[in-house]
Amino acid sequence: MAIAFVLDENIRGQIWSAICQHNARGVNPIDVTRVGDPPDLPLGTPDPDLLMWAARAARVVVTKDVRTLPALLVTYLQQGHDSPGLMVLRGGFSIPDLVGALVLAAHGYEPWELQDQVTFVP
Repeated sequence: MAIAFVLDENIRGQIWSAICQHNARGVNPIDVTRVGDPPDLPLGTPDPDLLMWAARAARVVVTKDVRTLPALLVTYLQQGHDSPGLMVLRGGFSIPDLVGALVLAAHGYEPWELQDQVTFVP
């Protein structure tokens, strides 16, 4: 079963476009949505609400927010909740490398391997 993702609203530009181009090829597509796309996940959704939405939707949150979301996830887990996981994209890597990392995670991992974890990519 492929892992599904939700992109934090700080990832709306080039990475989104590269994912769409990748998916258009039809090989190992990435199941992804963005904050602002689903009607119940509008732009400006507070991060704690994003974590709850992602848990309900069984989607790993992908973000560039290294400062606040990892700490919020810890708090969320300490409150007794579960999470599909959080992937934090680090700077300094090419867009194709980041898309490749998402493909690897989506098709190379089982959901339990990312559950309740913060994973830094790459």
